[in-house]
Amino acid sequence: MKGTVGVNIVLGLLVSTVWSPSAWAQTLTSFTATYQGGSSSCTTAYNIKGQEPASPGAYPVFVYMVGTSETYDNASAMAAVAEMAGRGYIAATVQYPNSSFGTCSTLTSRSKCIFDASSASSAIQALCSRANADCSKGIVVGGFSQGSILAILARNHDARVQAAYGLGAGVQYSLYDLRACVADGKRTLTSDRLRVVNGEADSFMGGSESPVRGQIQELTGLTCTSTSTSCVRSNDSGWYIVKHAEASDGNADHCYMRQGGCLASQNTLDQKWLAGTYSWSVDPNLQWLTQFTQR
Repeated sequence: MKGTVGVNIVLGLLVSTVWSPSAWAQTLTSFTATYQGGSSSCTTAYNIKGQEPASPGAYPVFVYMVGTSETYDNASAMAAVAEMAGRGYIAATVQYPNSSFGTCSTLTSRSKCIFDASSASSAIQALCSRANADCSKGIVVGGFSQGSILAILARNHDARVQAAYGLGAGVQYSLYDLRACVADGKRTLTSDRLRVVNGEADSFMGGSESPVRGQIQELTGLTCTSTSTSCVRSNDSGWYIVKHAEASDGNADHCYMRQGGCLASQNTLDQKWLAGTYSWSVDPNLQWLTQFTQR
């Protein structure tokens, strides 16, 4: 039996059958919870929303974080949650104070509130304490933009975090230089457990393919040719640059996973990302994470 923790965990009442692009159906149960988060001290209540297999078992955990100013349960977050729950994970998206970006210090603090394995009030403790969760099987993480940085920093706070998938991840976002905490060799997560997918016109990283490539090379420690759009190791860790021609709307910007880019509704997703089998689609990237956990 799991111990009691200082969080409010509420089982959802919705049970549904979800089809996954991964080609299997899974009966899932929705749930909600809260944890104590913040930007310096972890003292404010934030929400968790997730799905898990309805069948009893012992499942690894997946955590997703959205980007700056996004709603924590937007379409891309819930798509990732449903995908991973369908693969046999306790999967959740976690709210955090994301109204602004921040320095290495601020983002490290936000990540710690979510992933502090030693805290009874952290989000990861709330998830690992669920009846069917078994975090000894591993935790994998994903996130977009600021959320991708929190994901990359997650293993700094919990050694059970095994791998991270980052969308729109880099070492410098406009004026915020994060090299000291997220560049290759500067954080606990090793780069052979990191996969990053960015749009070629990511405005936060220079707005064109060359500076985007430079940033993700610094982030992953992996360099191919000066014109490469894909660069991976034998386990497919590494990076991929989405070209304009690949996106349904012809706009591979910071929000390439949306139809209409960053100016579009958070709930208007590019179907090639949502239900495609391209190297930048959600399905193959989440499937990549599963090799690092026991199921």
